[in-house]
Amino acid sequence: MSGTSSPEAVKKLLENMQSDLRALSLECKKKFPPVKEAAESGIIKVKTIAARNTEILAALKENSSEVVQPFLMGCGTKEPKITQLCLAAIQRLMSHEVVSETAAGNIINMLWQLMENSLEELKLLQTVLVLLTTNTVVHDEALSKAIVLCFRLHFTKDNITNNTAAATVRQVVTVVFERMVAEDERHRDIIEQPVLVQGNSNRRSVSTLKPCAKDAYMLFQDLCQLVNADAPYWLVGMTEMTRTFGLELLESVLNDFPQVFLQHQEFSFLLKERVCPLVIKLFSPNIKFRQGSSTSSSPAPVEKPYFPICMRLLRVVSVLIKQFYSLLVTECEIFLSLLVKFLDADKPQWLRAVAVESIHRFCVQPQLLRSFCQSYDMKQHSTKVFRDIVNALGSFIQSLFLVPPTGNPATSNQAGNNNLGGSVSAPANSGMVGIGGGVTLLPAFEYRGTWIPILTITVQGSAKATYLEMLDKVEPPTIPEGYAMSVAFHCLLDLVRGITSMIEGELGEVETECQTTTEEGSSPTQSTEQQDLQSTSDQMDKEIVSRAVWEEMVNACWCGLLAALSLLLDASTDEAATENILKAELTMAALCGRLGLVTSRDAFITAICKGSLPPHYALTVLNTTTAATLSSKSYSVQGQSVMMISPSSESHQQVVAVGQPLAVQPQGTVMLTSKNIQCMRTLLNLAHCHGAVLGTSWQLVLATLQHLVWILGLKPSSGGALKPGRAVEGPSTVLTTAVMTDLPVISNILSRLFESSQYLDDVSLHHLINALCSLSLEAMDMAYGNNKEPSLFAVAKLLETGLVNMHRIEILWRPLTGHLLEVCQHPNSRMREWGAEALTSLIKAGLTFNHDPPLSQNQRLQLLLLNPLKEMSNINHPDIRLKQLECVLQILQSQGDSLGPGWPLVLGVMGAIRNDQGESLIRTAFQCLQLVVTDFLPTMPCTCLQIVVDVAGSFGLHNQELNISLTSIGLLWNISDYFFQRGETIEKELNKEEAAQQKQAEEKGVVLNRPFHPAPPFDCLWLCLYAKLGELCVDPRPAVRKSAGQTLFSTIGAHGTLLQHSTWHTVIWKVLFHLLDRVRESSTTADKEKIESGGGNILIHHSRDTAEKQWAETWVLTLAGVARIFNTRRYLLQPLGDFSRAWDVLLDHIQSAALSKNNEVSLAALKSFQEILQIVSPVRDSDKPETPPVVNVPVPVLIGPISGMSRPFVRTDSIGEKLGRYSSSEPPIVTDELEDLNLWWAAWNTWYRIGSESTKPPITFDKLTFIPSQPFLTALIQIFPALYQHIKTGFNMDDLQKLGVILHSAISVPISSDASPFILPSYTEAVLTSLQEAVLTALDVLQKAICVGPENMQIMYPAIFDQLLAFVEFSCKPPQYGQLETKHIANAKYNQAEWVALNYVPFAERSLEVVVDLYQKTACHKAVVNEKVLQNIIKTLRVPLSLKYSCPSESTWKLAVSSLLRVLSIGLPVARQHASSGKFDSMWPELANTFEDFLFTKSIPPDNLSIQEFQRNENIDVEVVQLISNEILPYANFIPKEFVGQIMTMLNKGSIHSQSSSFTEAEIDIRLREEFSKMCFETLLQFSFSNKVTTPQEGYISRMALSVLLKRSQDVLHRYIEDERLSGKCPLPRQQVTEIIFVLKAVSTLIDSLKKTQPENVDGNTWAQVIALYPTLVECITCSSSEVCSALKEALVPFKDFMQPPASRVQNGES
Repeated sequence: MSGTSSPEAVKKLLENMQSDLRALSLECKKKFPPVKEAAESGIIKVKTIAARNTEILAALKENSSEVVQPFLMGCGTKEPKITQLCLAAIQRLMSHEVVSETAAGNIINMLWQLMENSLEELKLLQTVLVLLTTNTVVHDEALSKAIVLCFRLHFTKDNITNNTAAATVRQVVTVVFERMVAEDERHRDIIEQPVLVQGNSNRRSVSTLKPCAKDAYMLFQDLCQLVNADAPYWLVGMTEMTRTFGLELLESVLNDFPQVFLQHQEFSFLLKERVCPLVIKLFSPNIKFRQGSSTSSSPAPVEKPYFPICMRLLRVVSVLIKQFYSLLVTECEIFLSLLVKFLDADKPQWLRAVAVESIHRFCVQPQLLRSFCQSYDMKQHSTKVFRDIVNALGSFIQSLFLVPPTGNPATSNQAGNNNLGGSVSAPANSGMVGIGGGVTLLPAFEYRGTWIPILTITVQGSAKATYLEMLDKVEPPTIPEGYAMSVAFHCLLDLVRGITSMIEGELGEVETECQTTTEEGSSPTQSTEQQDLQSTSDQMDKEIVSRAVWEEMVNACWCGLLAALSLLLDASTDEAATENILKAELTMAALCGRLGLVTSRDAFITAICKGSLPPHYALTVLNTTTAATLSSKSYSVQGQSVMMISPSSESHQQVVAVGQPLAVQPQGTVMLTSKNIQCMRTLLNLAHCHGAVLGTSWQLVLATLQHLVWILGLKPSSGGALKPGRAVEGPSTVLTTAVMTDLPVISNILSRLFESSQYLDDVSLHHLINALCSLSLEAMDMAYGNNKEPSLFAVAKLLETGLVNMHRIEILWRPLTGHLLEVCQHPNSRMREWGAEALTSLIKAGLTFNHDPPLSQNQRLQLLLLNPLKEMSNINHPDIRLKQLECVLQILQSQGDSLGPGWPLVLGVMGAIRNDQGESLIRTAFQCLQLVVTDFLPTMPCTCLQIVVDVAGSFGLHNQELNISLTSIGLLWNISDYFFQRGETIEKELNKEEAAQQKQAEEKGVVLNRPFHPAPPFDCLWLCLYAKLGELCVDPRPAVRKSAGQTLFSTIGAHGTLLQHSTWHTVIWKVLFHLLDRVRESSTTADKEKIESGGGNILIHHSRDTAEKQWAETWVLTLAGVARIFNTRRYLLQPLGDFSRAWDVLLDHIQSAALSKNNEVSLAALKSFQEILQIVSPVRDSDKPETPPVVNVPVPVLIGPISGMSRPFVRTDSIGEKLGRYSSSEPPIVTDELEDLNLWWAAWNTWYRIGSESTKPPITFDKLTFIPSQPFLTALIQIFPALYQHIKTGFNMDDLQKLGVILHSAISVPISSDASPFILPSYTEAVLTSLQEAVLTALDVLQKAICVGPENMQIMYPAIFDQLLAFVEFSCKPPQYGQLETKHIANAKYNQAEWVALNYVPFAERSLEVVVDLYQKTACHKAVVNEKVLQNIIKTLRVPLSLKYSCPSESTWKLAVSSLLRVLSIGLPVARQHASSGKFDSMWPELANTFEDFLFTKSIPPDNLSIQEFQRNENIDVEVVQLISNEILPYANFIPKEFVGQIMTMLNKGSIHSQSSSFTEAEIDIRLREEFSKMCFETLLQFSFSNKVTTPQEGYISRMALSVLLKRSQDVLHRYIEDERLSGKCPLPRQQVTEIIFVLKAVSTLIDSLKKTQPENVDGNTWAQVIALYPTLVECITCSSSEVCSALKEALVPFKDFMQPPASRVQNGES
């Protein structure tokens, strides 16, 4: 403005105006006077204005109607010259902006008239333009009139006017909108509430708009009306209009002023309501049209698409979509769908070409594509527009190959048809140019005979359209062959390039932002931190949203892209095109990788991989990938089916290599083309540059490379690099020189690829390793079952990767070595060998690598590196184990001194050699171990000594070679010596280590866990050694068991004193008792089968010919060893807290051994029992012995004298001091008597259980029934006396009862017949077996103890008597052992009887003697009296006495009688003494019965009994009667009447009926026991007439005796008379005669005696009885025997005195 408003300019304007007016007045002077006048008055007007006003321009504007008037009138003249002059003047005024609205209206009206008269058309246009551009006064109707004027001029016949008018219309339309923009700028600060636009097309709806906006609105609305062929609302006066022009105007407005539509609802409304429907309506012919469809088929003829409109519509659509997709989401969706439809094969070629061009426009705008994706693809119910576009391009490209292009119908149809059957060479014109002079190939695509050239159309990245710009064409243009394909190809490339660069750019920003925010996040102040947190979270949200969009974009397009690119890759014959396609696939793969879209990434990589390999190459990885199965899969995308065309097999490429496929069964050869090599390079490039995002696709990449490497014949060399193999190796590999020069390069790139793995991040490195591992797994699978050359690509590359990543070996070591270990287990030896080679190389490299920090300071790493070496131990192949041991040997030699914490692993390797791995491996490993034990013990950390012990122990357990086992036990002894010598240093180091570990454990809050934990570490070492030896003590081989057992007890004996006192607890429990448990278990379950021979020609002794017997030996050894330790180390063990519990356990073991069904073991157990019972009680105070108590077992003792002068080595707690603790002046911990007693009682209980269990008879008997042996029982009983000494104070009746049961049972056990000759005395000898001796000794000990014991002990006497008496009974009734049938020794032939009973007589008799002796001592004892011991003795003796001749041995009853007599001689006075107490009441009947049973025995004397013998026996009977007369009857008044009665009856019986009926007649005189009868009778008589009647009692006895005697005589006489009468002439039997004679003699004697007796002593009753005999005697007179007669005479003579009884005496009664 400053230009027109400066004073000079104003001055100039005034001058110009005046000159214009003058010129006008001059021109009009003649013809048009009114005009002239007006001009002149105008001059004055101008001058006046200039003179009066300072603001000249404003004043001019105010009066512009008047100022302009002359010029308007001038135009009215219609004179060309004048009109031109006026128009120029008017334009000048306009340009100075001094025209008011009114003036402008007038001007426009004037121009309209000129237009209607077709005058000065160009000038008119110019004036309108000036009027509208210089100011904004023209509005509304005036404006519309001006615009209509221009339109009208556009449709004149004149071409120049026509074009100028078109340009003017365009400019005017622009001006109208620019004004609106300017108006908005001015009002920008005032924010208005937008009023909602009503949805009608009425003009009233614009009432809310400002003036310029209203004009623009009306104009745009009318343009739409016009294009739609409707009448305009505002542009009144339009006469005609073309659609093409209207569409162009709409396009330009939309393109140039998008903000107008975006900012104003009214305009947006127009877009939605007018423009879009219009476009859709105009598109309809194109949509409905199908090329080649006959018109007759549809009822109404289909309107043909019209190129100009169609093309302009597409342009409008492009603008709409580009600028307004945010407003017109739904509409754009429709447009885009239409665009996609236009690509269909049945649309005209030109339509498809323009559609592709339109799409290309979007493809170069990634942001726009992103918006599509956000607006459609990511919404739930919307069309997936972006996906459809990409898929449509893909389908389009495919259709171009499948549908013959119209350009060349003949050839292409023919090609297409032929091609269905198979591959046909390309048609002759397919791009071979110049046949004579060599073939130059045009860049082209060729697929199944369809040949399509590639045209260069645009610079990459810009969508320069050819056909969309043909605004001047009316007819559709012809489209060159390949154009559409080329555009589509570029679409794809640009799409990929755009998307990837956009997303990667944004990704990069996000990443850098994240980094900066995290860096800023560490700022100090609180508030900023919060802000940062806020911004970070916003950042995160933003990133999440963005990421979702990126992923959706990629997901939407990758299928279509991939389908198209793969097809193009297959069809491409041009290296550059191939490169572009590969580049696109590579960038997509990398992008998918960065976004973590695995499926799509893998699909693209698969495509590249497929391209690298020969067609139809069977590679499983590629065919089974989840997503990218390219061949014959059709992806259904929103109803559109995208068919994946499988690549064609024919190749237009130069073949550069022929090789063998990598397969289990290779079939023939395969060929590689230069395109394959090109793809391979892309693949290498991908892996090299984008390794970090490949993730799991490494598998695809590496698998492909592996196959290519195999086909090209590259083989691994040392370090894992691949080198071209020699021709010998691959006879079928043929390489052209071209590829030969490439090979080193490829090999180099391959190595570089793996070297560059050192720059990958950890995760990607893991993916690479994983992929190599799974490749290797496949190679392993393939190599199974055949020994062909396997593919070692993966193993070699794993080695290479490991070697270059040695600096961070930790992160990949586990997967890497883990896999190589698997390779080492492969059955294919070459594969296995390489696996082991790789593994051992890595381990050695790792150990020698210069790590930071060095290995010596990084123990964890060292262990990690050595770990796989240990893991190799799990592999069974001997070749691998040999490699492993070689590696160990190399490590020992090179780094043996610096292994440090690696020792456990190295030792572990030796220890892992198993039994079944063959002798040679075991020997090798054992040599390694021997080396370690001889050379390296001092250099290794002391913590490893335990492992050495374990390993040595494990060799002991190997059963391949007995010598190795025995040698290893020797090694253990050497190791224990080493511990002993270096004890102090080892202990210090271990304690230090322990403290460190303890601290760590406390920090972590965990419990320190190691074997034998509470014990100090040095002691733990010993304990481990003991435990190992303990394991060997239960080895299956007896020799090893024996050796180990001896070594174990020797080391504990020799070095045990080094142990801390508390550790003995563990030795006892964890070592010794544990061992005992295991031995016990093995022994009890050992096999009883006979072992024929010990291998080879060794004969086995019968005592060791079953496993059970061999184990028995072990059990014996072990138990003895433990017992010995308990004995010798008692002073150490006793102070331990739970000695009593240990004691119990030991006793339990002794018990179970003693009860085992094996004589050897059970006897040994008792020996051990005896040993531990012989221990002296711990000595108190300072009289400690300097050597342990001497025991009958030699023990290696290593106890120095207490002074400490000869200690083995000095340690802070040396042995001397340890002993000193118990023997120094301060009193040691005294185990109190009570505890001691408890121990002995525990022993007693054990003894009792052993006794009761072992002697309890089994329930059933068969061949295998076990019956304890005599030596065992003897030993058992012999233990008791010693044991009793300790427990006698508390020994009570219960215990005595228990003892009795055992003694009884033990005595009852029979002997097996094969042992009897050694144990049993011959039957005639009266000798006791040692067992019987022991039993009696036991009782003797008891009895002596009771004798001197306190009062309360003496109540045990009766029990002892019971026990002894029970034994006495054995003389007649040998004890039964359960249900066992025993033969008596007398009639046992050794070979018949299983079991032989002992001869119990000597034992019973000895017992009886003991009883008598004991009774003699104790008869008066209260307990003996109370418990009726005497009665029991009598009762017991009654048995042999009543059996008499039936006793098993004659001596028995004789001894019984003599014993009875001795006992009674002592007992009867006692009985009399206690007569009043009634304690002996029950004894008398028993005694009477006993006398009765003995004197009148039912047993018959043996026939061979000599007369002398008989008389001797009779003398014994006489002795008994004497006893009765001397000891019993005189004291009748102290004795129960019944008893006396019984005695009398008995004497009576003896005196008469006293002969045996079994004698022969000849002997009868002697056998009649006349002495005995006489004695009886005399006794009877003696007591009948005892003169000294002191008590009525005695008189009573005599009376009783008499009456008995008389009654007896009466009976005998009666019977005799009867018999005599009956027998007639026959004489009666001799004995009866004798008897009657005896009776008669007795009667006479009686009467004599009665007469001698004082009369007052004879009862009247007696006389009566005597007289009553008389008649009977008389009757006997008839008897025929002279002897009887003479006797009868003697009997009758005395009766003379009775004829006249002396009356006076009887009457007095007492004189």
